[in-house]
Amino acid sequence: MLFKQQALLKQKLFVVGSLAIGSVLYLMARVGTLDKLQPIYPMETRYPSSEPVEIPLRTLQFKRGLLHELRNGNATKEQIHRHNLVQQLPRAIIIGVRKGGTRALLEMLNLHPAVVKASQEIHFFDNDKNFARGIEWYRGKMPFSFPHQITIEKSPAYFITEEVPERIFKMNSSIKLLIIVREPTTRAVSDYTQVLEGKERKNKTYHKFEKLAIDTNTCEVNTKYKAVRTSIYTKHLERWLKYFPVEQFHIVDGDRLITDPLPELQLVEHFLNLPSRISQYNLYFNATRGFYCLRFNIVFSKCLAGSKGRIHPEVDPFAVAKLQKFFHPFNQKFYQITGRTFNWP
Repeated sequence: MLFKQQALLKQKLFVVGSLAIGSVLYLMARVGTLDKLQPIYPMETRYPSSEPVEIPLRTLQFKRGLLHELRNGNATKEQIHRHNLVQQLPRAIIIGVRKGGTRALLEMLNLHPAVVKASQEIHFFDNDKNFARGIEWYRGKMPFSFPHQITIEKSPAYFITEEVPERIFKMNSSIKLLIIVREPTTRAVSDYTQVLEGKERKNKTYHKFEKLAIDTNTCEVNTKYKAVRTSIYTKHLERWLKYFPVEQFHIVDGDRLITDPLPELQLVEHFLNLPSRISQYNLYFNATRGFYCLRFNIVFSKCLAGSKGRIHPEVDPFAVAKLQKFFHPFNQKFYQITGRTFNWP
């Protein structure tokens, strides 16, 4: 009898202990890194006001769990109404460049408590069928957020599609535009590598990069090849500058975002008029993947998909040198327009 009582007591203590540990882990997940931050988060209201609106950081942290429920379709209409959640049109868009690091940039910015990201590429402005569905269709594709958070989406095809600048301008002429770039030849090879992988999955053959990028008849750079055209950044940017002043663009160094992301993210925070909230704590290097992963709090962390960081095929040095020489004058003009210089060949 005594042994049964002792066993029952141990079982009860185990259950109580498990509940206590679970509660602690839950609170740690809810608080995360925000306990290290200032207790009040100032944010300018989108409505005219003489005083800035102050939102408790705990409220912004709480949104992680609530917005996760919304994305999974588990939140009720009553919860949406009670917490004043809305689907907002984006106040900033990552418009490109393809294979420049747009997904990494979006995921990293989502570390900020005042940022909410659209998980999928919407392709509203570059797809005529989607665009014809209207702005409310587009809004319906945006995530739920608190009114004073910033919604950001990314669709890298926007940068190179002719109709997009005017369409975005008509939606919001003061929107902030983010462009993440890499060394143009490296970006072109990365672009090719992604297409090559898709062909190989379907057991299809594909030309070597050199044959596509260099015209075999003239031995000159083939500007009809899309991967080459996309890397002529200044040509596309000039089209955008017909609608938006250069001050509404921020250029992100995609190569530096891979090796040292925090300084780049801090520059974006400043551009978006956000207080600095992303810290080194939120970023840790994963030696296995060779990339930085994201830490939202003590419990939750995330790495980018395994498809990121594909190994590039070897490219003939002659073709590389030819491309670098071709891109050089365009790069110089890009530096001049944007005011940002890179150590590209």
